[in-house]
Amino acid sequence: MKHKLFITLLLITVFSCTDPKINCEIKTSEGSIFVELYPEKAPNTVSNFTQYILKDAYKNSSFFRVCTLENEATRDIKIEVIQGGDIPDELLFPPIDIETTAQTKINHKHGTISMARDTPNTAQSSFFICINDQPELDYKGKRHPDGQGFAAFGNVTKGMDVVLKIQSFKNKNQQLTAPVVIKSIKILE
Repeated sequence: MKHKLFITLLLITVFSCTDPKINCEIKTSEGSIFVELYPEKAPNTVSNFTQYILKDAYKNSSFFRVCTLENEATRDIKIEVIQGGDIPDELLFPPIDIETTAQTKINHKHGTISMARDTPNTAQSSFFICINDQPELDYKGKRHPDGQGFAAFGNVTKGMDVVLKIQSFKNKNQQLTAPVVIKSIKILE
């Protein structure tokens, strides 16, 4: 826990001296997706994500799930996202507390990057990117029965064409039949 707090403080200090955003490149087998992270608004979530990056844990993971209006047809609350960041159990850090959109003021808009989870305070490495605005993923949204929503922590700045391409790939029950390899995620200077 002390190590996690140290990394969080270090990242906030380093990046708040120049620019309060952390820029990253998600390099996939289909092209690169560039994202900016907001450590001042979502410090816990950004710290968690960047710890996985610094440990190179996302190397050779994948985007494995896509939600489209077609494969969500039977759900009352439909969403459009691509989900990635599946890593081996031995590389997982403990789950983090959820930073809701009510706390961070980062809503699930087109291109928002957010943490996947089951129940509150269970997010680890898996994340998703929104396609179109997804207000039902925000705090008090109806997509998750607990109403807590999901922890948004950044936004795509370039590469939404890659996100849309991934979403269009063949899937069965939302699982890509051929997952898209995440070659690496790197923090850019």
